[in-house]
Amino acid sequence: MLWTVSGVGRRLLLLAALASVAGLAARPASSVSGTARARGALPSVLRLVDQSRTIRLPGGRRVPRPVTTDLWYPPASRAAPWPLVVFGHGFASTPFRYRRLLRAWARAGFLVAAPVFPLGNADAPGGPDESDIVNQPGDLSFVISRLLAESASASPLHGLVARDRVAVAGQSDGAETAFAAAYERPWHDRRVRAAVVLSGAELGRHVRIVSRTAPLLAVQGTADRINPPVYTLDLFDAVHRPRFLLLLRGAGHLPPYTRPGPRLAAVERVSIAFLDHYLRGAPLDAVARAAAPFRAAALTSEP
Repeated sequence: MLWTVSGVGRRLLLLAALASVAGLAARPASSVSGTARARGALPSVLRLVDQSRTIRLPGGRRVPRPVTTDLWYPPASRAAPWPLVVFGHGFASTPFRYRRLLRAWARAGFLVAAPVFPLGNADAPGGPDESDIVNQPGDLSFVISRLLAESASASPLHGLVARDRVAVAGQSDGAETAFAAAYERPWHDRRVRAAVVLSGAELGRHVRIVSRTAPLLAVQGTADRINPPVYTLDLFDAVHRPRFLLLLRGAGHLPPYTRPGPRLAAVERVSIAFLDHYLRGAPLDAVARAAAPFRAAALTSEP
């Protein structure tokens, strides 16, 4: 673990660690969760449309920006309001690919919302367009705004979202999106209280970091050739503590977050412990304890 080392020394220690790892009808919220009405009325998909922004379809026509959002709910035993985690999928993918991880977060008591990026998903009109990534942080913020509004209104989601306990997360391009929403100008969203960045990078190499203090959990595979480890080391260095870095020995870009096995288990357990602490006030030492059983994982902690 790293605690007080800074500058070049810290970076050298991080690199050394890398090398080592390489060897939603109003009713009191608490009564909603146990009723058939509540579970039957809760939507699994929100077909949201951001009227303030547009996308360009093949042929040139512009339409309001669709932000269809998949939802995973905590079990009936978990009383609302629930902390909210908004997740961004990777390029040319969909939230469904990450369902195991997202379901694990929901089982742990978090409301998980995963927007389908309108031009970055696998079925985007005309094919996925990675250049739209600069608009994706706005999608995360739009989903946060809509869910908070639904929770405050007479909707099926009334009273279910804890407005002061919001995190963003994502993988690959979705991780860049989440990092931007948590820390970078012009996308920074002050409502974000924590970020989980899975094999990500900074969104723009010369973009100004305007917030450095939202807790960060960065996860990185040492054998990732798409977003190599140096990208994660750079974003880890760009923010202040509290910050945590989970390195996964021999792991590539996507499998640690989608394929059952010890690496996905490590990601699930460490990320849940991290979110539990920073969104619920659970004990901090649970983060280190979550990582300890996994030989292929190395955790650097700067709380």
